[in-house]
Amino acid sequence: MKVMLLAAGVGERMRPLTDHTPKPLLKVAGTPLIEHHIRRLAEAGLTELVINVSHLAEQIMVYCGDGSRWGVSIAYSPEAKPLETAGGIINAMPLLGSKSFMVVNGDVWTDYPFAQLAAQELDGNEGHMIFVDNPPQHPLGDFSLSTPGKVGVKEQDAMGYTYAGLGLYSPDFFSGVTAGKLAMRPLLDKAILRGVVSGEYHGGEWADVGTPQRLRELDEMVSATR
Repeated sequence: MKVMLLAAGVGERMRPLTDHTPKPLLKVAGTPLIEHHIRRLAEAGLTELVINVSHLAEQIMVYCGDGSRWGVSIAYSPEAKPLETAGGIINAMPLLGSKSFMVVNGDVWTDYPFAQLAAQELDGNEGHMIFVDNPPQHPLGDFSLSTPGKVGVKEQDAMGYTYAGLGLYSPDFFSGVTAGKLAMRPLLDKAILRGVVSGEYHGGEWADVGTPQRLRELDEMVSATR
């Protein structure tokens, strides 16, 4: 199974850190965020990686190289300007092939077992999403999750779950979508309404590294356990 690591964003909320360093290269416990992902993917036997790059792209490409030092193979999908999540994936489809693939946001931290997601069968669905408890900055979440594992769009003021930035997708999920800058949420909402998205809850470690403060807190937590 191929894995797409999303690493093209500018990281506006992380400024001034991201003025000179792309967010995936910001360090947690002395190691860049993206390297934590790569190492864990390699341990799970997921060795064919695609990384989209835009903001300070050269730094990521130089640091990660061809991936051989971690025992993986890395292909790059360059974007002249960041295309957002769905746009970046669609742009990279020629590298991702015709089978289901995993998508991992480069700016999250999680201990979710990647091998478990790789073993997930879509069974006619077009996507399988991983959900976590809502962080303080997003207290109501975005989606509902029913017992059989079906994802729903939650009511406005209801309590839901937060998408972990980790999922499994079929190429069919993106079929017919015009290339260009595009967020993932509109596609998810349409697919959920069609009933073709499943999901599961992960109660382990997860953090959205969206601000310098959250990066510091995560760094302190991980460093304390090393």
